Amino acid sequence: MTENLLRAPAEVKYAEELDYLESIDTGAKPFTWRLSPRMVRMFVLGSERADGIDREIPQKWFGDRSFVERAIVTLASDRGLLLIGDPGTGKSWLAELLSAAICRNSTLVVQGTAGTTEDHIKYSWNVAMVIARGQSRDSLIPSPIMTAMEQGVVGRFEELTRSTSDVQDALISILSEKYVSIPELDDDNIVFAKPGFSIIATANSRDRGVNDLSSALKRRFNFVRIPVVTNKKSEAEIVRFRTVELLKRHQIELDVPPTLLDILLQSFADLRTAAASATSDDEKLESALSTAEQIGVLEDAILHSQFFGDAQLKAHTLAGSLVGSLARRSPEDLAILNKYWHGVVEPRSKADGGEWPEFLAGGREAIATLS
Repeated sequence: MTENLLRAPAEVKYAEELDYLESIDTGAKPFTWRLSPRMVRMFVLGSERADGIDREIPQKWFGDRSFVERAIVTLASDRGLLLIGDPGTGKSWLAELLSAAICRNSTLVVQGTAGTTEDHIKYSWNVAMVIARGQSRDSLIPSPIMTAMEQGVVGRFEELTRSTSDVQDALISILSEKYVSIPELDDDNIVFAKPGFSIIATANSRDRGVNDLSSALKRRFNFVRIPVVTNKKSEAEIVRFRTVELLKRHQIELDVPPTLLDILLQSFADLRTAAASATSDDEKLESALSTAEQIGVLEDAILHSQFFGDAQLKAHTLAGSLVGSLARRSPEDLAILNKYWHGVVEPRSKADGGEWPEFLAGGREAIATLS
């Protein structure tokens, strides 16, 4: 089934693994959860030898164990969970994995934007049916959040701070009262949440000041702050994990040399250091320089090598992909990258050799082309 989907949700992609965990799970399960909290943690973070199971469960989200445990405990209570952090820190991926493990459904999602309305988190109407038969429960279109309430499962709200304050306020009654009233109907006009209902919301810490959460809404969420991954070993594990998935999805047989992965990781680390010491926004790349963006750079380089190269990933191609992905503003970003190439990459290529000289040449060429 997954072969026919561009991107399968976690509960479909890892269905066999979830079935196995459910079959051996003897722990207590909150509400209508499909797995116990310990098994949810194992699904997300992977198994260890001490777990004593007869197969390995691979790690899917790379981060501090305490963040995952706090998130699971929150969902086992009656509070909402808000995952907050910089872009590309894996907030949405963690929310999807948790939903898949807890209720085998991660697709009940509302995407927060400036155009999101209260209808998107409560309900709307099938206009044709209303005209033909009048307003009734049959002509009502439940939102993903209302559906999650009716089924007693997890609903997700992506980019909560992107939505306006009136939309955010509509969540307050849902999180506190656990029901939605439908005043247009005379009978059957209240939808009550069943046990197991919860909301996982995500928020971008860079959106602070866009649509700040009210204190009333904040009180109804437990906050779990997801930091940017700065540990090279952890970041390398994430990039390798995602690269394997990428190659499998595209059915590409191509090796990613460890030396090139090291160059990619080092380059992002250097650029983050430069951004941290910058005194103004013009001296910072517009990119968040997240792990997700590293994966995007690597994906671009791999596909370029496959379709327009000799099916071998080279430093020249990787450099071009990095410059092309990060140079979003002209001339500001190009000036920053040019300074980095001359001040850091060039001395390193002379001192370290290896793949760095080719990386230096590829970056210079890409910068010259875009300038």
